Amino acid sequence: MPSNKNKTNTGKVAEMMRSQRERENTYRERALKLFPWICGHCGREFAGKNLRELTVHHKDHNHDNNPPDGSNWELLCIYCHDNEHSRDQVADAYDTTSPTGRSSDSDNDFTDNPFAGLSGLMKDK
Repeated sequence: MPSNKNKTNTGKVAEMMRSQRERENTYRERALKLFPWICGHCGREFAGKNLRELTVHHKDHNHDNNPPDGSNWELLCIYCHDNEHSRDQVADAYDTTSPTGRSSDSDNDFTDNPFAGLSGLMKDK
């Protein structure tokens, strides 16, 4: 017999999924009205049954940022959409910058200045 906790968690998950579908349907419908049904990366055209393969990509990756003019969206086919997110994941994995914006790679931390004192040497001549 399932516990009340499992019922509560199942209800929360179902509610979150329903909310996400509603949100997606709202901005997806708006995006399909605003933009031509063409993938913004590969140029493939969509119509009829294959329209379901055209997705809305949020340029800033914030699914809550849905301006009425669609400036944060682009329509991408499912393949280009997956590729776009994969490239971001790879870039994040290779990102070596710290929150301060400086590289955390010790090979790039230059503390020695080979030209320090050069002006003094040039004055002597």
